[in-house]
Amino acid sequence: MRILHISAECYPIAKVGGLADVVGALPKYLNESGQEASVIMPFYNVRFTQQHKFETVYEDAFFVGQDNFEFRILKLKGKSVDFDLFLVDVPELLFKEYVYSFDDSQRFTAFQIAALKWIQTHTHKPDVIHCHDHHTGLVPFMMQYCYRFENLKSIPTVLTIHNAQYQGWFSHDRVDMIPDFDKKHIGLLDWGDSINPLAAAIKCAWRVNTVSPSYMEELKQNANGLESLLSHEAAKCSGILNGIDTKVWNTETDSFIKKQYTVSSNVSGKKANKKWLCDNYGLDINKPLFVFIGRLVHEKGSDLFPAVFNAVLQENDISILLLGSGNKETEQELIALKDKHNGHFNAFIGYDEELSHIIYAGGDFLLMPSRVEPCGLNQMYSLNYGTIPIVRSIGGLKDTIVDVEDGGFGFTHKDTSIEDMKKAIERAAAFYENPTEFRKTRKRIMKIDHSWDNSAQQYINLYNSLKNK
Repeated sequence: MRILHISAECYPIAKVGGLADVVGALPKYLNESGQEASVIMPFYNVRFTQQHKFETVYEDAFFVGQDNFEFRILKLKGKSVDFDLFLVDVPELLFKEYVYSFDDSQRFTAFQIAALKWIQTHTHKPDVIHCHDHHTGLVPFMMQYCYRFENLKSIPTVLTIHNAQYQGWFSHDRVDMIPDFDKKHIGLLDWGDSINPLAAAIKCAWRVNTVSPSYMEELKQNANGLESLLSHEAAKCSGILNGIDTKVWNTETDSFIKKQYTVSSNVSGKKANKKWLCDNYGLDINKPLFVFIGRLVHEKGSDLFPAVFNAVLQENDISILLLGSGNKETEQELIALKDKHNGHFNAFIGYDEELSHIIYAGGDFLLMPSRVEPCGLNQMYSLNYGTIPIVRSIGGLKDTIVDVEDGGFGFTHKDTSIEDMKKAIERAAAFYENPTEFRKTRKRIMKIDHSWDNSAQQYINLYNSLKNK
C-alpha cells in the first residue's frame, strides 16, 4: 500500500514539536511492515537542507489568490532517512530559516496546492494521503471539491490531530487563496465565522485520529471550539497512541550518552551519566535528581516551575535540572533560582539534543505537569532510559503512566497546580529512599515496549479499513 504523509515538520529535517518525531518515525516503521510510505513537506532553509543534496523531480507554477508562484518538488538523494522524502520548494514563501511565523496562511496553502499538483502527475497515485495537523488541513477539502483536483477525489484521506489548540484560522476575505470550487460547499471550510483548516479536515477527511485514545475523548470536552464538531464526527474518529523510535532512543546504542547500558547494567550506566550531569551543573550525585526537558510554555505547566521549585527546595534535600526555553519571564525566574538554590538547582536555557539524551540517561525522575498533552513522547523516552516519570494524568500521559500506589511505575497528580506538583515530587523523593523498590521499578520501566511496531500496525489497520468505503 502506498501511503503519502504530508506535514509541516519531519525529524530530522525540521522539528518544532512532537509532530516532527511522529512523521519522522511512522513512515519508517510502515515500510518495515511491507508498506510504501513516503513524506512530502516544505523545503526550509535549515541545517538539514543545507547539508544534504536533492534532485528536482517536478517543476510547475500556480496561483494563490492573485499571486503567481513557481515551485519545484525536490527528492532527497541518498539514504539518510528510511523513506522517500520529497520537499516543496516555493522560494518566496517556504525557503526560510523558520518553520512557523505570525501568519502562515498563504505559506501553507501554497504548500498544499503545490503538493496536490505534483500528486496529480503520478502514474501510480497514493492509496492513502495522510495529513497531519492544520497545516495540511485543506488537502481533504481540495481533493473533494476543488475543480482542479477532481482526479484525486477517490483517494482516501486520513487526518491525524497532534494538537487541536492550533487550527490555522484565516478570514473569509482570503478564501480566494483556495483553488476554485462550488461555493455551495463553503460551509465545509467555515467554523466560527472563519476559514478553519483543521475543522475543514475533520469534516472532509475519510478518517480522523488523535495521537492517544484519551486525547480524543478529552477533545470532545475541550478542543478550543471544536468540541461539538468532534462529537458530531465521532463515528469516524479514533485514538492511536504514538510510539517512539527505539532505534534512536536506545540506551545500548545511544552515541550521545556518557555510558551506554542495558536493563541489567542500568545502575552503573545511569550513575555514570548522572555523575557527568552533577559534575557539569554543580549538583550532588547522592541526591535524587528531578529533571525537565521541554518548552517553557503554559500548556506544559512550566509557568509554575519557579514557585514549585522554590517551595520544594526549601523543604527537601533534592536536585533539579531543567533543559528548555520559551516564555522569557519564566526563563528569568528560573535563572534567578540558580543563585538562590545553588548546588540544588540548575537550568540550561535553550535546547541541546545531546544534553537531552544525557539527562534522560542520568535523571532519576522526569517532570511532566502538562495542562495539555495530546500524547507525549518524553515520558516514553524516560521509561526507556529508566527515569521514572512524574506526570499530570491527562491525554497520552494518562494512557501511558500508572501511579505506584495503583500497582504502577510512576507518579501521577490530578491538577497542574503548585500543591499537586509539590506533593508528587515529595512522594517521589520518599520513594527514592527505598533503594530496593526504586531499582526494581527502574528495571521494570525499561522493559515496557513503547516502540512504533504496535502503533504502526494500528495505522495499517486504519488504512485497510478505507478500502471498503
